[in-house]
Amino acid sequence: MNIPERDALLGFHFETAPVRGHLVRLDASLGEILGQHFYPPPVATLLGETLAASVLLGATIKFAGALGVQARSQGPVAILFGECTHERQIRGYARVADGALGEGLRELLAGGTLAITITPEQGQRYQGVVPLEAPRLAHCLEHYFAQSEQLPTCIVLAADGERAAGLLLQVLPGRAAGEEHARSWDHLCQLARTTSARELLHDPFTTLLYHLFHEERVRVHDPEAVRFGCHCSRERAANTLRSLGEQEVRAVLAEQGTILIHCEFCQQEYRFDGQAVDGLFAASPTAGVALH
Repeated sequence: MNIPERDALLGFHFETAPVRGHLVRLDASLGEILGQHFYPPPVATLLGETLAASVLLGATIKFAGALGVQARSQGPVAILFGECTHERQIRGYARVADGALGEGLRELLAGGTLAITITPEQGQRYQGVVPLEAPRLAHCLEHYFAQSEQLPTCIVLAADGERAAGLLLQVLPGRAAGEEHARSWDHLCQLARTTSARELLHDPFTTLLYHLFHEERVRVHDPEAVRFGCHCSRERAANTLRSLGEQEVRAVLAEQGTILIHCEFCQQEYRFDGQAVDGLFAASPTAGVALH
């Protein structure tokens, strides 16, 4: 099987245990996101881990829509957001205070919370929230699964400001965890945690899987390509203004002369002058769609 080494998600499962896994590596897709911003290196690293995590978590559920990993804090990084759709399109950004200093998660995201949001194309939006109490993002995500999903999960993340990668192991939903399965799960997690950041970021997937699990029987699935993709559009921006209401929009227009909506993800800007605003409210307002 020809497995790509860049911007790919690889699923696998163990024939010797009721456990599934995923590997992800982001390269050009992460570079496209980071290249549109000027983040301090520790923030770029943390955003890379967040984006890798969004791909791994999105791969664990079968749905049409998007899964977002978002942290909010009182620290130098007010918002950290990574999202992946079922088509494996990723986008993300960080909102960083001027002159922000800090190295690790606890400094950058002090007093923060972590939210996992599933937004299906059809159906109800779901969100689970846990505090950011662990020293690493991977540990916080494991806590989320233990607390919110009651699903044993092992996550390893790595990023260096240019690449990001991740490994996820998870007990198959609905499988009884007997004593033998519990021992097998603990053993696989111990093996997964031996991988280094260098191996996760640079080794070919097949090499990494063999290095970690050569004593197990591992079935590898077809790889999936991952790429950067933003959902913003002028129509979404227009719907955002319609949702605010004509009175508020015209008040902003009178004050500023033109209304500018800026997309945090791709840096695209949408301008609305008086004539454009007249067109927005010439017909009946439509339901608002937030610009993310």
